[in-house]
Amino acid sequence: MQSIVVENIVMKYRLKKEVVDALKGISFAVDKGEIFGLIGPDGAGKTSLFRILTTLLLAESGKASVDGFDVVKDYKEIRNRVGYMPGRFSLYQDLSVQENLEFFATIFNTTIQENYDLIKDIYVQIEPFKTRRAGQLSGGMKQKLALCCALIHKPSVLFLDEPTTGVDAVSRKEFWEMLHRLKLQGITILVSTPYMDEASLCDRVALMQKGVLLSVNTPKGIIAEFKKPLWSIKANEMYSLMNSIKDDTSVESCYPFGQIHHVVFKSKEDGIAKLELIARKGGFTGVEISPIEPNIEDCFMALMKE
Repeated sequence: MQSIVVENIVMKYRLKKEVVDALKGISFAVDKGEIFGLIGPDGAGKTSLFRILTTLLLAESGKASVDGFDVVKDYKEIRNRVGYMPGRFSLYQDLSVQENLEFFATIFNTTIQENYDLIKDIYVQIEPFKTRRAGQLSGGMKQKLALCCALIHKPSVLFLDEPTTGVDAVSRKEFWEMLHRLKLQGITILVSTPYMDEASLCDRVALMQKGVLLSVNTPKGIIAEFKKPLWSIKANEMYSLMNSIKDDTSVESCYPFGQIHHVVFKSKEDGIAKLELIARKGGFTGVEISPIEPNIEDCFMALMKE
């Protein structure tokens, strides 16, 4: 069964005389109980799509449904069934942790006690601060409180718009562990993120750029679509090395990844010999070259060039 269906969604924003195409005919489906990731940089169209699916924004054209309900005709039913955590912290900062939870529970005609089992694992981490105002919480604690408020009415579908942006690495890891526990309870999760490394934590992902879906597949499936050999190279003179590699006409792409450069050639030639030749001509020192396996970010960069 499919919890979310999106068919040819188009969204445009009109800014004075300019028209911005935020979504250009987006189509995909999310299965029930799946963690589905929308992966892409800022401006890819992720938030616009979330706002359409949570009935906060009307698309220019196309259709979408959540749990079988149309996002336009059945918006009231959808609002009762989904949990939405926007990218920006949007709870009441002058209310305490406990007051925020009670407020959202009351809106949905429920209580904290009624659905406590669903939020227990998350709530126990913020319970020591339950009398503290939400605005005084750390970034990680704010995210946990926002997730509790989105879950308090036991939604069947959870929308999380960049929930780990601006959160430290430990809190990011804890947050994803919580999402996988929620998945075990049958909740469908649509999560967006600009972090490519989080793609591997999803069941399936859609890579987005400038309102277009570049690929929809499992993380392993997307990596398997990367057909050309990938090489890593580093030297003591990294910036000039990258420029020299990019100047070579046989090179398709060269990008910095941490302390190394990832290089792809236009044809499946001997990459080591070619890179060694470039390094010798440039007089680079401390050169290390090796073949490597691609990651999601490599695949995203390659798809952007197509």
